[in-house]
Amino acid sequence: MGPGLLVALGCAAVSAPPSMRTATRIGAPRASPRLASTVQTKNSAPVEGGAYDTSGFDSVVMKTYSRVPIAIDRGEGCVLWDTSGKRYLDFAAGIATACLGHAHPALVDAVTEQMRRVHHTSNLYYIPKQGDLAQMLTDRSPTDKVFFCNSGAEANEAAIKLARKHARTKHEITEPVIISAQSSFHGRTLATIAATGQFKYQEPFLPMPAGFVHTPYNDVAALRETVERIEKSGPFGLGKQKRLAAILLEPLQGEGGIKPGDPAFFAEARRLCDERGALLMYDEVQTGIGRTGTFWGHERIGVRPDVITCAKALGGGVPIGAMLCTEAANVFAPGDHASTYGGNFLASAAGVAVLRELDRANVLANVRARGEQLRDLLEAISAKPGSHLAQVRGWGLILGAQLGESARCTAAQVCAQAAQGGLLLVPAGPNVVRFVPPLIVTEAEVAQAASIFEQALADASAAAAKAAAPA
Repeated sequence: MGPGLLVALGCAAVSAPPSMRTATRIGAPRASPRLASTVQTKNSAPVEGGAYDTSGFDSVVMKTYSRVPIAIDRGEGCVLWDTSGKRYLDFAAGIATACLGHAHPALVDAVTEQMRRVHHTSNLYYIPKQGDLAQMLTDRSPTDKVFFCNSGAEANEAAIKLARKHARTKHEITEPVIISAQSSFHGRTLATIAATGQFKYQEPFLPMPAGFVHTPYNDVAALRETVERIEKSGPFGLGKQKRLAAILLEPLQGEGGIKPGDPAFFAEARRLCDERGALLMYDEVQTGIGRTGTFWGHERIGVRPDVITCAKALGGGVPIGAMLCTEAANVFAPGDHASTYGGNFLASAAGVAVLRELDRANVLANVRARGEQLRDLLEAISAKPGSHLAQVRGWGLILGAQLGESARCTAAQVCAQAAQGGLLLVPAGPNVVRFVPPLIVTEAEVAQAASIFEQALADASAAAAKAAAPA
């Protein structure tokens, strides 16, 4: 890949230059008969021993992602290989999802065994593994009940519906409002992008559903003012009307730039919710299931929630999401919400296997040790004279390296340069490089990643400076 390639992993939307829209490989692409036929009839035929022609893929798959021209073939542990055999150290982990890495024996065995027995029946019937997983999650949290779905956005949708029904049935609120934070990210459905505090995700789909208000993250005074403002009613705002249904927060903002929550801000959110009977809801889609070195990210803050949403690492890469709530918040009745696939035999088997392996291998201790190691290495890079790295922040193995103004390049450009060196990273906004490796990453792999990143940062910065120089 050329140094000018802008990587788009996760939420970024940056196109690769036309010259880079192929992925090198040996042999023809492994495609379904239909896709193989499409490639050969609509586009140029695959060239044996040549490049993987992405035009066949692009002719049938919607371009909702600006995909990096790397065609992945296989993985093991924290390593991926593309179809040409090139090796990559994976510090993206499917955007903080492959917590046990790739092809982990515990996960492979669990889903293989479950597929041999039964993999799906719908939630019309009892699914014993789903009950097991729910028990494991409630045992590890201050919650009592679990609703299973397939993704983080779906988990947040469930939380939003729960909060609205709770407000209506428990407090007779007819115009419920959910407060979330500016720079937050809660999903891609209409309701969850309305909750997301980033206008760039909302603009193409306006108007947004009503009932969402955003407040600055970690700003206690602003949060108080926001609650007071939404409760004003009557002529000249002199009256008061109960409207707060919930406050929805990420313990650490991921897509917003790896910004840890301030305990004082969360404590105030808890107080405001308690005063009004509203729900405090934590979006732990990216921070949950051990990523921060504690099982839940909010354990780093020490403020109790009423609702928790999670997904990503819960299935180790097998799609599953969950919305957890306390008994007091549990207002759903049959027919209020549903998911055909949610918590099916296959997904629940994966979730149980992930949680058992986290315990068996004491993975959280590794997260804390490797997270400290990675932070020390990145801070050492930042401390060097002339460094283009301004700040390192985060918890455990979700760390963000913020570029300084001297870098003159974007986080996406640094990620592209790192990929050339065999390291996969993912941006978290325009100037933050996100490190979210599998939780089983080793000391040697962390050291190697830091070394590749340092060189990539230097190369990307030099390329940006050269491009900006007068002709």
